Formats: sequence, C-alpha cells, structure tokens
Amino acid sequence: MFLGITSAGWLQLVLFMAALTALAVPLGGYVARVLSGQRNLLSPVIKPVEGLIYTMGDVRPDQDMTWTDYATAVILFSFGGFILLFGLLLTQGFLPLNPQHLPNLTPDLAFNTAVSFVTNTNWQSYAGEATLSYFSQMVGLTVQNFVSAAVGIAVLAALIRGLTGQTTDKLGNFWVDLVRIHLYILLPLALIVAVALSSQGVIQTFVSYVTAHTLEGPHQTLALGPVASQEAIKMLGTNGGGFFNTNSAHPFENPTPLSNLIEMLSILLIPAALCFTFGQMIGERRQGIAIFAAMTLVFVPLTAACIGLEQAGNPHLTTIGSDSATNMEGKETRFGIANSAIWATATTAASNGSVNAMHDSFTPLGGLIPMILMQFGEVIYGGVGSGLYGMLVFVILTVFIAGLMVGRTPEYLGKKIGAFEIKMASMAVLLPCALVLICTAVAVLTPWGQAGIYNPGAQGFSEVLYAFTSAANNNGSAFAGLSANTPFYNSLLGLCMLFGRFFVLLPVLAIAGSLAAKRTVPASSGTLPTHTPLFVVFLIGVIVLVGVLTYAPALALGPVIEHLNLIKG
Repeated sequence: MFLGITSAGWLQLVLFMAALTALAVPLGGYVARVLSGQRNLLSPVIKPVEGLIYTMGDVRPDQDMTWTDYATAVILFSFGGFILLFGLLLTQGFLPLNPQHLPNLTPDLAFNTAVSFVTNTNWQSYAGEATLSYFSQMVGLTVQNFVSAAVGIAVLAALIRGLTGQTTDKLGNFWVDLVRIHLYILLPLALIVAVALSSQGVIQTFVSYVTAHTLEGPHQTLALGPVASQEAIKMLGTNGGGFFNTNSAHPFENPTPLSNLIEMLSILLIPAALCFTFGQMIGERRQGIAIFAAMTLVFVPLTAACIGLEQAGNPHLTTIGSDSATNMEGKETRFGIANSAIWATATTAASNGSVNAMHDSFTPLGGLIPMILMQFGEVIYGGVGSGLYGMLVFVILTVFIAGLMVGRTPEYLGKKIGAFEIKMASMAVLLPCALVLICTAVAVLTPWGQAGIYNPGAQGFSEVLYAFTSAANNNGSAFAGLSANTPFYNSLLGLCMLFGRFFVLLPVLAIAGSLAAKRTVPASSGTLPTHTPLFVVFLIGVIVLVGVLTYAPALALGPVIEHLNLIKG
C-alpha cells in the first residue's frame, strides 16, 4: 500500500485516467471541427437535417450575434425551457405515459425541479420512481439534459471566438451552435452510450411497475421505465439526475462493473475533450494541453486521497473486533471502495452530481474532498462547457495577478486584460462563493432551515453546506440526511441554482464580447507564457487559494471537526 491505497486501487485510477485521455484527445478534435462549422465524419448524413432545421426555424447561419444578442438568446431559450418544464410538472397527472397514475408536483417542488434541470444542476428533492411519470422523465427531464448541456458548450464556443476574434463585435450564432451541438455531438454520443448500457442490463421499457413475490413472503414493487436513454445523456451532459432515487447505485441504472466504467468515463469525457477542442480552435494546442494538465494535477491527487481515506476507514473498528477498518458503508459491493471514490470525485469535479455510493456515508475527510472539488468553482473538468469557461475565467485572473507581480500589462493569447474583464471575472468567481456561505448561514440560523436537519452537530452542518455548495455551483449531488423537499429549501436552493448558473454565464459572455473587440498584439519579451509548467502551477495555486481561503472556516465547522471527533473516538 502507498498513501493508504492498495495496488488494486492505484491500478484502477491509472487505467481510468489513461482511458479518459485516450478518448478525450480525438473527441476534442472532432468537437473543434463541429464548432468551427468544418466538414466532419457525420456531415454527409446530418448536413441535410441541419439545413432543414435552419429553414424551419428561419435561422440564418451566416448572421452572427453580438455578445448582448447571444446572451439574450441564451436567457430567452432557457426561460422558455423553464416555463415548459414547470408547466409539465404541475400537470403531469393529466398527461400520458403515467402508468402509476402519479399526481402533479407541488408548486415549490416543480419550481425547484424545473430550475434544477434548466441550469444543468439536476438537484433532486424527490424520489424519481415515486414522483415523476415516464412522460415527465422523458419529455421534461431528458430533453433538458440535452439542451442545458448544449447551452454550456455554446457559451464556451462564444468565449473562444472572443479570444480569437479581431476587432469585431460578433461571437457566432447561438441557434446555429445549439443545432450543431445537438446533431453532431450530444445525440450521436448518447446513442452509442445508451446502446452500450442496454447491453449491460440497464433497462429501457414503458411497461408498468412490476410486483415481485420475495422468498421471505412479502411483495416488492419493482420500479421500471425508459432508463438507458436518460442515463446516457445524464452522464455525457454532466447532468446527473437519476431516474431512481438511489441514482447510479440502483442496479437498473448501473448493473455491472463495466456499466460503471462506461458511466464514469462518460462523466468526464466531454469536459476533458473540450480542453483539446480549445487548443485546436485557437490554433495553439499547447494551451489546451496546459489547461488539461492543470485540471488533472488537481483531480488525480484528490481522487487518490479519497480512495486512501475510504480504504483506511475508521481505525477504531479494529479495536472492537472488526477484521478491517475499511469504510464500505453506503457503497455497493459490485463496485467496491476504489470505484466508489473515483465516481465521487469525478461527479463533483465535473458538475455531474450523480452517485454510485452515498457521500453521506464517506469518512469525514473522504466526504470533504467531493465538497471542496465543487468549492473550487467546478472548473476541475467541470460541467460540459461551463467547466472550461470557468477555468478560462481563472486563467484571466491568473495572468492579471502575474502581471501585477512583474509590473506588466496582463494579456492572454495576445489580448490585453483590462479592468472590465477583471471585474466580470471576479463576479463570476466570487458570486457562487457568496451564495454558498450566505444561504448556509440562513439555513442553519432560521427555524425553517433547522427543521430539515435530521443529524445534529458537525454532520448536520456538513449536509447543509454540501447542499448549497452543490446548488450554487450547479452540481446537483447531495450529502443526504437533509429534508430538502420543503418550501424553504426548494425555493432557496432553486434561487441558488439560477444565480449560480446565469451570473457566471453572463459575465463570461461579457468578457467574450470585450475581448473580441480588441486587437491581438504580438508576443514580446515581457509576455507571460501561458502554456508552461510554471503557469500551470501558478494557475492551480490561484484556484486552490480562492477555494481554501473562502471556505476554510466553514469546512472547519463541518468535516474537519467531525474528523477530529473520529480520531478522538
């Protein structure tokens, strides 16, 4: 064992990262060709369909938008999706494909759920199999799984065009980006993954729930549904909302070790690939590799630490006669500790939020690692599109800080970084942090928030902190142990998701518009190289310092003090 991790644990982590990198590099190049409008492998088949959609929607592919027009289109499209999903959830009892005759959702739960899926958060204050009809799951949630992911990639494409544009106010056409991302990227990948998951036993059916007769005598209701189709885009789009309450710990969502590997790779695949997309679109692959390296150099050590902490478990167990101190509580034996810990860090690093184990049952420090990965701003791979544009915001802050240190005007990719870009970047970085801390304080200090806390002390505080960290950073995973399906939590968490999504997205588009209008200046002797190992270390330092300094006091009140209590016994 090294660092408390078994050789099998190290092997699983190394093979996972090797497979991820091998898949991400070619996919990144393919996505770059799609976003640039170049001919690609699927063009002969899909190009006619693409043209037909433009004709039906009266979209002019050659008509580019300013950043304000692009932002307006994003807001209107997202608002329209929210209204449709909100209305669907309020009326699902009257709609088809509801064999269990599930009733309409309450207004506060419908609001929370609609906001959650429109913002690519996919927080769930409900048990899917007991709350939502097949129609709601497919037409409501699965559709939003696609479009919310596409919005994130589209905004990233606009930012890249802003970095590469020359004295222009145009960032591309949102509607064209939206269509291409769906037709060429998300739908083909989702089809491949859905078929692969179905081959492993992930169910896909419209029949009613089945009543089984158990060997012990009682009856058991087996929830069914069109799971594989939702599962694929749930992972690929960094959505994470489970068809069942136990998410990917449920054998109908994730039955085998191979399905588990497919789903884990799907979580990080597009966010990792977009790093290489970025390098190709700006014409300097080293920049994309540097960003991928920064993400990986944060992700791998934290994942290794999480595996080690869970394999070490609670040392006091051996003193009471247990053969092992390893922490298997809340984990599936078909996956084991290493795969559960890799999933926990992947899902929180990538803004996915799905689970194959209960994070609430992790050791205190083992549970702290997924939490702090979200608190880094969901930029360690991050959500589809949103992770990379969030990381580029940190890059802008890093070159600004470096410029101050050496007394030079900061620039990135030949674009001068001015006061406007820094103000927008600061807003994008700090607003989610403020939302987490303020809302956590409101929840633990008010009777409405306290009423939902079932576990007293440090664990209960950690659950509240985790919930608002997840919502404000658009992750969607939960620590459990918190009664969140109340008007108070549904409303406050919903507002956190809205502000956390759009008050990062809009500053990013403003930065893109500002940079596009600037002229690229040639590199000089005073230009800071942004593809070197030194810059990668500097970038990681800025991310870690912002996250740790912001959340250290709150973490000390939750998982840190709980760990000290564990040591004390």
